[in-house]
Amino acid sequence: MRIRKDKAGDEFRVEELRDRMQASRASRLNLILNEFRIDTNRRLPSAESVMEGIKGCSEGLIILPDNRWYEVWTHFILVWAIYSSFFTPMEFGFFRGLPKKFFFLDIAAQIFFFVDIVLTFFVAYRDSQTYRMVYNRNLIALRYLKSWFILDLIGCFPWDALYKVFGEKEEVRYLLWIRLSRACRVTDFFHKMEKDIRINYLFTRIVKLIVVELYCTHTAACIFYYLATSLPASQEGYTWIGSLKMGDHSFTNFREIDLARRYFTSLYFAIVTMATVGYGDIHAVNTREMIFVMIYVSFDMILSAYLVGNMTALIVKGSNTERFRDKMTDLIKYMNRNKLEKDLRDQIKGHVRLQYESRYTDTAVLQDIPVSIRAKISQNLYKPYIENVTLFKECSQEFIDMMVIKLHEEFFLPGEVIMEQGTMADQLYFVCHGMLEEVTMGQDGSDETVLFLEPNSSFGEIGILCNIPQPYTVRVRELCRLLRIDKQSFSNILEICFSDGRKILNNLLQGKRSGIRVKQLESNISFHISKHEDELALRVNSAAHQGDLCHLKDLIRAGADPKKTDYDGRSPLHIAASRGYEDITAFLIEEEISLEILPY
Repeated sequence: MRIRKDKAGDEFRVEELRDRMQASRASRLNLILNEFRIDTNRRLPSAESVMEGIKGCSEGLIILPDNRWYEVWTHFILVWAIYSSFFTPMEFGFFRGLPKKFFFLDIAAQIFFFVDIVLTFFVAYRDSQTYRMVYNRNLIALRYLKSWFILDLIGCFPWDALYKVFGEKEEVRYLLWIRLSRACRVTDFFHKMEKDIRINYLFTRIVKLIVVELYCTHTAACIFYYLATSLPASQEGYTWIGSLKMGDHSFTNFREIDLARRYFTSLYFAIVTMATVGYGDIHAVNTREMIFVMIYVSFDMILSAYLVGNMTALIVKGSNTERFRDKMTDLIKYMNRNKLEKDLRDQIKGHVRLQYESRYTDTAVLQDIPVSIRAKISQNLYKPYIENVTLFKECSQEFIDMMVIKLHEEFFLPGEVIMEQGTMADQLYFVCHGMLEEVTMGQDGSDETVLFLEPNSSFGEIGILCNIPQPYTVRVRELCRLLRIDKQSFSNILEICFSDGRKILNNLLQGKRSGIRVKQLESNISFHISKHEDELALRVNSAAHQGDLCHLKDLIRAGADPKKTDYDGRSPLHIAASRGYEDITAFLIEEEISLEILPY
C-alpha cells in the first residue's frame, strides 16, 4: 500500500503496490514532514493566508483550531513540552540552581508556554456533548479557567529563581512537578498519530510504549539521585550511590563525577529495579531508599501489565482505533477507485471521523439492555425534543411515546447534504442542535436558500406523508445533532394513531399557509388529507359490514369519524342497520348522539 499527496490539497490517496514491498526511509521521513505540515518546496504564505483561520465575530477575534499557523505553533509548543517533561525531573534531582546556559533556556521555555496560555483564550473548541464549534469568548475562557489554566500558569513561574529568592528552601522545588502536566500534550499528540492512517499503527504504538517506559525509568532515576543528595553531606556515604563500588572505582565523592556518568548510573539502577532483575551491584541502603524502591516496584507491576496488555492488543488487533483506521483505509481505496470528487471525499472522511469520536451514541452500546429499559432511555433522552416539534403539535401522548422508541441519533458535519432535491425521502429527521438550510436550484443554476432549519424543526415529512419527491435539498450549515425515524416505522405508528395522522397533516398544511413552506405544495397536502380520511371511512365501513364491533370501537377511539360516508354516501350506521347488526347499530346511534351533544 502506498500513500501519496494530491496536488489539489491535503488529500492523501492509498494505492495498492506489490506485496512484501517495504517503505523506504525517505518515505517515512516524508510522512513525518507531512504530519508537521513541513514542505521544503513551499513558499511562505501570504498575509491573507495567515489570517484565514482567524474568525471575526461579535465577541472578538477567534482562532480556529485547524488554522495552519496555529498548527505550526502547536507543534512548536509540543517540542518544548517534550523538553520540559523530561528536563523537569532532571532539574529536580540533579540541580540546585541551574547553570547559566540551562537557566536562560528555562526562561525561554516559560515565555513560550505563557504565550500559549494567552493564545488558548482565543482558540475555539468543539463541545464534547453537541460536537458544535464554540466561538463565544466567554465560554472559551470559562472552559480553560476550569481546566488547565491554574496548572499552566503555575508551571510558567521561574521556580529556579524563586528557589534562590526564598533562601533555597527545598519545599519550593517541589512545585517543579506541576510542569509535568505538559506531558498531556505529548499524550494527545500520540492519540492523533494513532488515528492518522498515513503512519503505520504498529510503529506508532510501539514508539508510544517505549516512550512511556523510558519516561518512567527516567523519572525514577532522577528521584533515586535526589534521595542520595537530599541527605546531609556527612551521611551521603550511607546512600545507594555513596556506598557504590564498581570494580576499583568508588563513588564516595560522587558529586565530583561528571553529570552524564551520574545520570546513567541512576538510570541503570532504575531500569534493573523496574525489570526486577536485581543484579545486586546497586541496591537500596537506607530506609528512605527502601521505601521508595517498594513503591517503585509496586508501580512497575502496573506498568508491566499496561505494556504487556498493549502489546497483546497490537497482536490481536481489536482496538477501536485500529477498526477506524481499517475502515478509513478501505473508504479511501473505494473513493480512489471510483474517482470521487474532493468535496465528496472530504464529507465522507469527516463523517466517518465524527462517527468514531461520537461512537457512544451507537446502538451497540445498548444492545445488551432489555427492550423495556431501552424504551425508557429513549423517552428520557428524546421525548423533550419530539414534544416541541411543530409538526407534532397537539398529538396524543401515546403517539409521542411510540415515536421516541423508534428514533436514532446521528451527527452531521457542516457542508454535508442529507437530502437531495428530487429524490424520494425514506427518512424523517428532527433537529435537536445546530442549523440546516433548505435550498433549491435557481433559474441561473445557483443555489437559493428557501428556509433555515433550527432546533424543533423537521424535514423529510413532505416526501413521506405526501409520497412526492423531495422538494428541496437539505444541507448542514453547522454541526448538527439529528433524530431520525424511517418511513416504515413512521407509517406503522400512523396506522395505529389515526387521529394523530390527521393532526400532523393539518399542522403541515398550516405551516405552509403561514409561509413556512412554499405554497405550491398545498394542493398535494390537501389531497393527501382527504385521501387519508377516505381510507379511514372505508376501514370503519368495512368493520361495520363484517360486524366486528371490537375493531369498530378501536377505530373510533383512535380518531375515525363514525359519521363519514363512503364513495356512494353510506355511513357505518346505514351499513350496520342493513346487515341487521343490532349491537353495532345501537353503538353507532349512541356514538352519534354523544358527538352531537359534546360541543354543548
